[in-house]
Amino acid sequence: MNVNAILVVCLGNICRSPLGERLLQTGLPDVTVTSAGLTAMVGHGADADAAEAAAKLGIDLGGHVSRQFTAEIGRGADLILVMDAEQRRSIGSNHPELSGKTLLFDQWIGARGVPDPYRRGKAVHAEVASLLQMAADEWISKIKGAAK
Repeated sequence: MNVNAILVVCLGNICRSPLGERLLQTGLPDVTVTSAGLTAMVGHGADADAAEAAAKLGIDLGGHVSRQFTAEIGRGADLILVMDAEQRRSIGSNHPELSGKTLLFDQWIGARGVPDPYRRGKAVHAEVASLLQMAADEWISKIKGAAK
């Protein structure tokens, strides 16, 4: 799998996908990693609780600006990572040409989906951040291994 560009997708593009994006950017500095939301809060920065949970992992979400997912953005990625099966179905049904490269962010750690922490408190954000970290580590390992 030759991966030069990854798109991380969630709903609002203010909690899960910005953190997933930054985690992957950190571990894959030679890969372009961006994010978007299926129902994005366009123009908003990262959620404060998400940013705090990210900071505890050493990740800065500063400068993030949410944007809406489009087929054009999806076509620019080699790999699209979504947070749950419903998001994968949505992209596949609305943009069938993208379904083959759309996988779950937590694909390698159980593929149960990454729950949405929005407005659910700091503890949920911390749990989701930990899950995203584990999932990102697996993707980083797989992508680096495939590049060898």
